[in-house]
Amino acid sequence: MLNVSNYSVAYGQSEILRNLNLTVGKAEIVAVMGRNGMGKTTLMNSLIGTIPSRAGNIVLDGKDVSGLKSHDRVKAGFGFVPQGRMIFSTMTVRENIETGLVSTGRRSVPQDIYDLFPVLLDMRNRRGGNLSGGQQQQLAIARALASNPKLLLLDEPTEGIQPSIISEMARTLKLIRDQRGLSIIVSEQVLKFALDIADRILVIEKGEIVHEELRESVDEAKVASYLAV
Repeated sequence: MLNVSNYSVAYGQSEILRNLNLTVGKAEIVAVMGRNGMGKTTLMNSLIGTIPSRAGNIVLDGKDVSGLKSHDRVKAGFGFVPQGRMIFSTMTVRENIETGLVSTGRRSVPQDIYDLFPVLLDMRNRRGGNLSGGQQQQLAIARALASNPKLLLLDEPTEGIQPSIISEMARTLKLIRDQRGLSIIVSEQVLKFALDIADRILVIEKGEIVHEELRESVDEAKVASYLAV
């Protein structure tokens, strides 16, 4: 579904990602792990197109999207849940989700999104800023799903979320993958969440992927060592 090859991103003279190579299969969930400042958020923002790349290619479902702007990448099949959720606090829940429909031509929120997140149906007329952190994260995911993506990017989705909600989020994301055949990349620091959700775990350090393992055979202690400060 996704092939990122020889990919580099820089801020001025400072190179953040260096010749990075990454693949994601259809309906595969990949967790990209690493400490703060190692390049996870830069990778996610550059894949969606808000940060330009210096070199390399991004191919989504056979289409080279490297030169596309963010809104065109969404049309091509990217869905994005940014760090901090970035919902529209003064808009209602329904209006927030509807912003994700723009690229599809639909006007009303599909029922299957409310089926995934029943609390959003109950709160559809409430302002986004009045939701709890966990509910706002559900809203951000629902908004991304409204564009009917092929690949969903989630940047630090567990940040500021209580443990019980994190476990529910893991179950929901796996359900989304199973129901929609969706591929998912999650950037994350919480190892338990990554182990709950991912088929494959990658570790990024100083802009390079330094470790990769399948979930079924993962060495948890080794991955945890990369995350230790």
